Amino acid sequence: MSELSVPTGAAPPDVPAGCEVARVARVDRGLLTVLTATGEHRVRLGGALHDESAPAVGDWVAVRGELAVRLLPRRTAFVRTAAGRGSAPQVVAANVDLVLVVDSLVGDARLRRVERYLAVAWASGATPVVVLTKADVCPDVPAAVARVAEDAVGVEVLAVSAVSGAGLGALQSLLTPGSTAAMVGPSGVGKSSLANALAGRPVAATAEIREDGRGRHTTTARELHLLPGGGLLIDTPGMRELALPGGEGLDTTYADVAGLAADCRFRDCAHRTEPGCAVAAAIDRGELDPARFTAWRKLQAE
Repeated sequence: MSELSVPTGAAPPDVPAGCEVARVARVDRGLLTVLTATGEHRVRLGGALHDESAPAVGDWVAVRGELAVRLLPRRTAFVRTAAGRGSAPQVVAANVDLVLVVDSLVGDARLRRVERYLAVAWASGATPVVVLTKADVCPDVPAAVARVAEDAVGVEVLAVSAVSGAGLGALQSLLTPGSTAAMVGPSGVGKSSLANALAGRPVAATAEIREDGRGRHTTTARELHLLPGGGLLIDTPGMRELALPGGEGLDTTYADVAGLAADCRFRDCAHRTEPGCAVAAAIDRGELDPARFTAWRKLQAE
């Protein structure tokens, strides 16, 4: 599969005889745009795939002629569940190595939102990286990065500008040949401009920023792009709602809070007025932000 190989260089398993392995670059109502060793093709979903979970951008599929006939096993998946009852989980991006949680340096840091994305990113099986855009209009980039890094425990935080090019080199160094990164985040934070800067060509539509310095919603479909250095980037539309598909990523995202909770005197501590509560003690000492603790409890309840 040359530059489209999985990072280990091995093709996905369980490929039926007589089939070609392809990477899904875009999904459009029963039609897939796929990338193969021979280039880009449009294929239809075979009958078996209509009965399975539908392929997502980043998936590997087995293609026979003009049909995608089998969805191959996923290594990782960023799964979104919209808020509200009865919402089915939706695979946003599959087989990703990095999840780029993108937010803007315009305005105050939206820490709770970043934490929510990080929880879903850790649960995906991929490695999250926080990317803060629009560094060219931020008056104090180091302070803004430090504020986010304090809450993004164990996660690299990068500040970049698609306009000036600041920080792009550090981000590009993470997008190694054969690896796949998915950009996730709300609308208007600069994901499309960042995708164009990383690709070195227009691959995503952009719009003029608003008077408050924030961007506008432009991306309407998930799409995989091949980058100049051989990495792959999945651009995704902004998400208005992002509920957790499960709690797998919570303890990693809130490792500091979870660690304190494990030190409480009572195993069933509610972290309110119980004696020997390590969480309450850390809040009293100013070592834990009460808002971060509240966010942890809220996501636990979800």
